[in-house]
Amino acid sequence: MARIDPKNYASFWWHRHTPGLSLMCADFTTQQYAPHTHDGFVIAVTESGGSVIKSRGLTDEAKASTLLVFNPGEPHSGSMGRSERWRYRSLYLAKSAIAAVGNGLGIEAAPYFMRNVFDDSDLIARFLELHVSLEEGNDVFRERELLLATFGRLYERHGCGGGRIEPAPHDRTLLRVVTDLVHDRFADGLLLEDLSAAAGLTSFQLIGLFKRCLGLTPHLYLTQVRLMNARKQLTKGLSIAHVAALTGFYDQSALTRHFKRCYGITPLQFAAATARRDHS
Repeated sequence: MARIDPKNYASFWWHRHTPGLSLMCADFTTQQYAPHTHDGFVIAVTESGGSVIKSRGLTDEAKASTLLVFNPGEPHSGSMGRSERWRYRSLYLAKSAIAAVGNGLGIEAAPYFMRNVFDDSDLIARFLELHVSLEEGNDVFRERELLLATFGRLYERHGCGGGRIEPAPHDRTLLRVVTDLVHDRFADGLLLEDLSAAAGLTSFQLIGLFKRCLGLTPHLYLTQVRLMNARKQLTKGLSIAHVAALTGFYDQSALTRHFKRCYGITPLQFAAATARRDHS
């Protein structure tokens, strides 16, 4: 990532786990984009301020309440307009990344978007969450889940043509197959594709199956299983770093963050309370 000016910069990087996917964070006080195209999809979400976007002979405003989507090869330009500052995040999907997303959704052809600006607060929030997760880059499973779930919703809600995304089947037998696999391999570098392959589903179908049957995403279910096992290991007096490694968390801080979010206390507090109980 290369910053240009502390008051007017853009950071750009390639996502290491998804070939053809790149990301950018921008914070501009002066910027003007000449008419240009990209060879893949461009998705952009404004965090604050805004700009004026021109495409298809129309002029639109990019602001925090709008989602920008440009088709591959679609000319567009932009400028700051009356805004004094424009902070935004964008994703760029080249052909290989589009194919990877399509494979996860179970479709051969990506849709076409008849408009460039969408007023969809739910999708805006989801793309921001996805972008931040991809930027952090410490949970491949969650990144993949968010990528497919978010683009699946974008395609279904606003895309025209392309392939039809099939819903996940109502089948608890398939759910048992994948939940058993999670319990068996929670400490491994388990991937979303490992679970979908075991059930014979696309990754997008698997996400739908979990949410309909359990009310959780696959990643949240995996995290819960890891946390339950982390509690067991902490009662044995093992160090938090060791427990994190044993239960599949990226590192000690990741375990602590998830533990606090779920139980309201840190692993250290839990371990201390357990030790006091055992010695009372």
